[in-house]
Amino acid sequence: MNFEYFLAKRLIKGAAHKVSISAPIIKIAIAAIALGLVMMLITVATSAGLQLKIREKVAAFNGHIQISNYDNNASDVSVVPVSRDQEFYPEFKSVDGIAHVQAVASKGGIIRTENTFEGIIAKGVGSDYNWSAFEEYLVDGKLPDYSGKLNNEVLMSRLMANRLHLKTGDSFFAFFLKDDNVDKLPNQRKFTITGLYDSGFEEFDRLYIFTDIRHIQRMNQWNEDQVGNFEVFLDSFDDIDVKSKEIYGKTLSSLDTQTILDKYYKIFEWIGLFDFNTILIISIVIIVSGFNMITALLVLILERTQMIGILKALGSANWSIRKVFLYNAAYLIGIGLLWGNTIGLGAIWIQDRFKVLKFPNPQEYYIDYIPVHINGLTILILNIGVLLLCLLMLLVPSYIITKITPVKAIKFE
Repeated sequence: MNFEYFLAKRLIKGAAHKVSISAPIIKIAIAAIALGLVMMLITVATSAGLQLKIREKVAAFNGHIQISNYDNNASDVSVVPVSRDQEFYPEFKSVDGIAHVQAVASKGGIIRTENTFEGIIAKGVGSDYNWSAFEEYLVDGKLPDYSGKLNNEVLMSRLMANRLHLKTGDSFFAFFLKDDNVDKLPNQRKFTITGLYDSGFEEFDRLYIFTDIRHIQRMNQWNEDQVGNFEVFLDSFDDIDVKSKEIYGKTLSSLDTQTILDKYYKIFEWIGLFDFNTILIISIVIIVSGFNMITALLVLILERTQMIGILKALGSANWSIRKVFLYNAAYLIGIGLLWGNTIGLGAIWIQDRFKVLKFPNPQEYYIDYIPVHINGLTILILNIGVLLLCLLMLLVPSYIITKITPVKAIKFE
């Protein structure tokens, strides 16, 4: 057995260690490590959770990447149609990492009721539309079904329904200008609300209703194989820039690609600031925890000065003695990490399961509760990082052992 490890183990298990003067200081240091890790886990989990939820909501309305004619890029409504007959539709086989491709079309209009009116963007979708994201946001009624004959079912946001004093099952009239001639009477459609959604994203909720894409095609006088654009969903959001370039290279020269990072750059710049705040908090916590461990180590060295003198008199090298105390410190840090993981991950699980903590102003964060998300790799990196950085910080105070002389140390009271 390693001599330094054996000696450190005996010091840790010794009864004198538990009732010594350094005992309360050691407990404070362990508590600081545990509390610091709890703060780091919660900070990372809430930051990653909020970023993930916002990305999911933006992608639910737009996909990760949009493929359209160049003329449509500056507008949320479809102007120039794209043929549905594309090599990448309905499956994008030439690029890996594509989860789903769907054809959509959008048209601006107005909903008029007896008491009020609202400007809208009617998003036409078909049987290929992936409703999985909206299942979470559905608050009343059901999702529309466009797999059969043309119908008048629409999905509307609860925010818009409240403004128009409508509810599930109500019918209303929507008016859409004709693109070819604004002097002509607008197209009129009567829709029935089959369900209400609430994404918490007011920028989308106040505008979008979902309807059958065939209504948009008929109003725009398009053929059945013509759509506004294609929405591409990726397996991993982290690959969005790389996949966007690959998709651009695999599509016709008349088509352009646009990511949601480009389309909603202000939103993603804002959530990108979370990473800086997370790094700042983690750095401060590690420094505080490290200084607590430095204090504990210095007290341990002071308490074991006679032992250090005896070991030196018996021929032990300075580095060998320093390792004894570093092993001891690593053990204390490990106890702190164990408690920190238990408390921190437990709190994260409770929040994820029961959503106990809510935002006081959900409209600013696009969600009413505080979302959390963390993976095993992040947990491992945080634990290893705290352990290594604290030990590195302890190398400097452990150097004081080299200045202790055997004669004075043995006489030390």
